Amino acid sequence: MTAVITAVVVAGIYFGRPVLMPLALAVLMAFALAPLVGLLKRWHLGQVAPVLISVLLAVVVLTSLGGFMGSQLAKLAAELPRYQTNLAHKIQSVVGGAANNNTIMRLNKTVETLAEQVTGSSKAEETAGVTPDDPIKPIPVIIRRTSVAPWSIAQTVLGPLLEPLGLIVLVLVFVGFILLQKDDLRDRIVRLAGSRDMQRTTIALDEAASRLSRYMFLQTGVNICFGLLIGIGLWLIGIPNPGLWGLMSGLMRFVPYVGVPLASLFPLALALAVDPGWSMLVQAMILYFVVDAVTGQAIEPFLYGRSMGLSAVAVVVAAAFWTWLWGPVGLLLSTPLTMCFVVFSRHVESLKFLDVMLGDQPALRAEQSLYLRMLANDPDEAADEAEIFLKQNSLSSYYDEVAARALMLAQTDVDRGVLDPVRQERIRDAIKGLIVNLSDRKDEDAGDPSHNWHGASVEPVLCVAGRGPLDEAAALLLVDMLGKYGVGARVVSSDETSATHIRELSCAGVRLTCVSYLEPGTFKNARYQVRRLRKHMPGVPVIAIFWGLAGDNSRYLDGIEATESDIVTTGLKETVQHILAFARRASQPMITAAK
Repeated sequence: MTAVITAVVVAGIYFGRPVLMPLALAVLMAFALAPLVGLLKRWHLGQVAPVLISVLLAVVVLTSLGGFMGSQLAKLAAELPRYQTNLAHKIQSVVGGAANNNTIMRLNKTVETLAEQVTGSSKAEETAGVTPDDPIKPIPVIIRRTSVAPWSIAQTVLGPLLEPLGLIVLVLVFVGFILLQKDDLRDRIVRLAGSRDMQRTTIALDEAASRLSRYMFLQTGVNICFGLLIGIGLWLIGIPNPGLWGLMSGLMRFVPYVGVPLASLFPLALALAVDPGWSMLVQAMILYFVVDAVTGQAIEPFLYGRSMGLSAVAVVVAAAFWTWLWGPVGLLLSTPLTMCFVVFSRHVESLKFLDVMLGDQPALRAEQSLYLRMLANDPDEAADEAEIFLKQNSLSSYYDEVAARALMLAQTDVDRGVLDPVRQERIRDAIKGLIVNLSDRKDEDAGDPSHNWHGASVEPVLCVAGRGPLDEAAALLLVDMLGKYGVGARVVSSDETSATHIRELSCAGVRLTCVSYLEPGTFKNARYQVRRLRKHMPGVPVIAIFWGLAGDNSRYLDGIEATESDIVTTGLKETVQHILAFARRASQPMITAAK
């Protein structure tokens, strides 16, 4: 059903282009004129006068640009015969150089030989049956005078001009009605799109309008500057009519990808004709390449930022799709139209796939991406992504908001029975590698806290993995963060604290015990784990960390009683603060031997 609906929509867009194409152009032009209309309305000119003035001003600007370009082209056409000699010399030099080049001659001979072998004939055979004495029969030619109706002549001459003129008139009419009925059209769109959720529909319309207006404003400013730089550069180089080529370059840059190359063909050809040598052509090519590269790769990303909301792949795909549907006009409208579709898809559940495919938002959340890296046991790639996160956040935030949540995703797969023990150990090893790669990073929230466990010869904190490798990986995060605060800690597995092995556990120097669980389940395992630790290390406080209970206050309170621990925490930062509080007031003697 989705495929059928998509096919129907695409077919409707294609066959409805005589109406939809000028309507899309009108919407784009209306967004460009909307600020001017709003400014005129603030001058108390009413509702109709600002729209008429804005549309008239747009017509005057477009007509002036067209008149300027026409006059410059006519002037250029009158001067072209002066450059005919230079072109003839260049053509003769290129052709003569190619004809006298041994490599090209050998290549031509090879091609001719291969052609003779393929066709099975030679030039000698083709001309064997022709002799100079053979008479050539004349071909009779009859000249007849035909009468052409004036209407046919007018249709032939004016036909190609009427279609674009009609398109321009239709666009201007649409622009006027859109600007006059803007509020009414907005209400109707809200009614059609979702009157039951007017808040979301309004947000989508406002976001689309703001993004499109910002894009049009910035794109117009960038293209004006681009055209000025090109015009000044061509003037310095000495190419005739630099203003014309600068204007054409600025206008053509609205067309993605092919606009600038097409605009550069005319001044490059003129440089070839004007200059007896080749320096002017080379300078013009360098000018276009440098200005376009700097504008596209440095200036536009800085100005646009994330305002477009499109990925780089989406821009290319959109250009190909809309060009296929609407031709050159579709290429011109590809980016604004796709931007609007992506904005609406973010607020419509059934269109979320468009935002995922075409939007610039990451396809996966940070914790999901880290989970994939851990499954692949790729700590280097995980550390590279972590560096990006750490540019704006602290290390403890990364451990709490990304690494711990990634381990929770893994624990969910364990509970579903889709993550085997081998891959659990692989995830634990990936966390170890990630910690090593980030070992030189300091936590911005750590500072230099004062406590009584600085410089201890043994680790005063013992972290116990609750049930398996994933709980051990979470405990490793806590141990590394405690080390940033100057608190020594170590991790032991759940097997070492089991009923059969806990008597062999070394607890020398331990002053605090932390039990790490990603998912406690029924708290039964945690309760017996705490009991064994209290029996083995009497008087040592026990903190139970349940990483997956953040925000669940009811289970948080139930966990304190169910586990019989001293404190229950649900996150890294909270646990570290409690451990530091113990370290500041610690006064009990250390345990020197296992019971």
